[in-house]
Amino acid sequence: MTTRHPRKPLSGLALAIALATGTAVVATAVLPAEAQAQRAKKRDKKKKQDEGAPELSDEFRKAFLPVQEGMNGENPDYAALKPQIEQLIQIAQSNDEKFFTGNVAYNAGARLEDQTLQLTGMELMLAGGKVPADQLGRYNFIAYQLANGMDQYDKARRYLQASIDNNFTTDTIGRSDLQIAMAESYFGQNSVQQGLDYLSGAIADKKAAGEDVPEQWYRRGITVAYENQVTPELYDMATMWIADYPSTSNWRDAINLTRNLNTFEGGEILDLLRLSRRVEAMGDVSDYEYYVEAADPRRLPKEVRDVIEEGYASGTVSRDNLYLSEALELASGRIESDRADLPALETDAMAADAGLRLVAGAADAFLSYDQYAKAETFYEKALAMPGVEKNEAQLRLAIAKIELGKYDEARELLAGIEGKRAPIAKLWAAYADAEQGSAASPMTGG
Repeated sequence: MTTRHPRKPLSGLALAIALATGTAVVATAVLPAEAQAQRAKKRDKKKKQDEGAPELSDEFRKAFLPVQEGMNGENPDYAALKPQIEQLIQIAQSNDEKFFTGNVAYNAGARLEDQTLQLTGMELMLAGGKVPADQLGRYNFIAYQLANGMDQYDKARRYLQASIDNNFTTDTIGRSDLQIAMAESYFGQNSVQQGLDYLSGAIADKKAAGEDVPEQWYRRGITVAYENQVTPELYDMATMWIADYPSTSNWRDAINLTRNLNTFEGGEILDLLRLSRRVEAMGDVSDYEYYVEAADPRRLPKEVRDVIEEGYASGTVSRDNLYLSEALELASGRIESDRADLPALETDAMAADAGLRLVAGAADAFLSYDQYAKAETFYEKALAMPGVEKNEAQLRLAIAKIELGKYDEARELLAGIEGKRAPIAKLWAAYADAEQGSAASPMTGG
């Protein structure tokens, strides 16, 4: 009887797998020759040369050898070998048997363009625990690709997470790519909340590691949350986005998203547009019209005058705009007398018997005149009075404190705001962070 020698011993098996081709192959596993196995059995157990050899049953060895020969021969007939491989799949029990079977199943599946057989083979190799540690990420990634291509999303995500956990990367695929692919897998199944939770967790992990978060992560999360009206996750994602990428256009988008998802009343839209004004995101004439309407030139004349003149200076507002030009005229005519009344207003509001309306009105007036310390005093007094509109006063107190550089106090106030002003408060908190960061980074001269 002629002994057939294997092409390559198991100990030297190459396990490199090409990626993203759908037809990637691994080196076909081979069994130790039968003659070698017989000689090994005759040696003394203490000196046997097959120590550590694969754990293979006689039944498996007998079924595997014809498959091995067929696949190692010239012009293998993979279609004819498939039933024999499927038989191996049924009888493979030990980890070694699973690895050998998975190896040939994956290779034959690749040649036959049979994704089911490929995936079965990859799963067997992984289940057998014989994949080298430095290849686990790669093998799991291929399993993810196959399962995902077959719409087996839960399984695909398990393998994708395993590839992430095993630090799989290539020259063109980074950890960030894998993480966004995981979020997209949830989004693709319309599991929006799970996808957003995963994405938020990945963002938190990056921040904890001191790494930059790709802007596309924020944009994708915001888009999905906005389209599905998932809040407060949308606001959380938007505030993190503008904190990391605080461009004027990003601020404008974040503010507009908040406006579009809510129906704000006059006082609420005023506090939002006050922020828009500070970050120079007043990009449309309607922004100025809404601002003026909410502020009211009869009530807050200086603030109305200032914002209209800023609109003129930026070129956003035309002097032919009749509504704004009339508002400017009205506001300008009231400022002198209004300013003259401020000392008396302050005295009256400081009185022990001052009513809530008077105290809150004084706070609003001093805020509009940029007298933030006095505004702070009266908002704090108002918040201690029964019947106060807590969320409004608390937000405006936070604005005053931001202007005074009391950022920690402002953030504490903003964190406690509820109801319709909560998303506005989140944006103001992001602004507080940005202002504090700017204050902590003094400019250097040349």
